[in-house]
Amino acid sequence: MSLRVKVYSDGADRASMLSMAQDERVHGLTTNPSLMKKAGVSDYVGFCKDILSQIRNKPISLEVFADDLNEMRRQALEIKTWGENVYVKIPVTNSDGKPTTDLVHELAHQGVKLNVTALFTLNQIFSVCQALKGGAPSVVSVFAGRIADTGRDPIPTMKAALEMCRSMDKNMELLWASTRELYNIVQADQIGCDIITVPFDLIKKMPMLGQDLVEMSLDTVKTFKKDADSAGFKL
Repeated sequence: MSLRVKVYSDGADRASMLSMAQDERVHGLTTNPSLMKKAGVSDYVGFCKDILSQIRNKPISLEVFADDLNEMRRQALEIKTWGENVYVKIPVTNSDGKPTTDLVHELAHQGVKLNVTALFTLNQIFSVCQALKGGAPSVVSVFAGRIADTGRDPIPTMKAALEMCRSMDKNMELLWASTRELYNIVQADQIGCDIITVPFDLIKKMPMLGQDLVEMSLDTVKTFKKDADSAGFKL
């Protein structure tokens, strides 16, 4: 299946990140503090610089972990220096709910390439797009998968977000975040999203896109038979 949307791998396992960087289907990489903790990363700086020494030809989004906005600024400016392919991830608010839009505007207009993350509402998206407008190349990450987890259809939000990005700045890209299934890639592609972040395990399933359903049915039946035979079931 031919896709226009750019697939970014999402994770923090070193071996998987290096493997994904060599995969022609993957156009970039993202990670975050939660994924790093899950992967057992303890040295944030050491891990990031090691990855960046190995991956230089694809964009990588690395997130600040400070909660104070001044410290967030300092971390962002430091992370920026680690490579030309680095996008600095800034959450839309800190943990107290204080918006980061003023900081986003400041950094974007200082030439820091940003990936503004954890966006859920149209008000958040509009404010972030306004802050990024006229600045360095940027990514607007809307958590479509988590919106869907609440029982809401994320498509109207993503379509509206895309219109905001397109109308404000050609250097602004919309990212479909928190992908749950392969069909999300098709959805993101159909509405015109620029990027979708996909976990390692789902990227491995991408050859299934567009697969013949009759063949899949037969393969499923063969699997049932093989497993029943190997288990020695009798009736």
